[in-house]
Amino acid sequence: MVHCPECEAEIADSEDVEFVDMDAKMAGIFRSSKRFYVAACADCGAAIGSGVAGGGG
Repeated sequence: MVHCPECEAEIADSEDVEFVDMDAKMAGIFRSSKRFYVAACADCGAAIGSGVAGGGG
């Protein structure tokens, strides 16, 4: 099992994590959209990960 490093809540399903959209930008030679996000614990809100999701534009 995976647990939140802050509150020790169990993270077992997608409902246990909240994805917060931080920013979106159009950039690059192909003008693809990039969305920056933070994954947070649904119980306490502590950030447990981050990333960039790209898409066509």
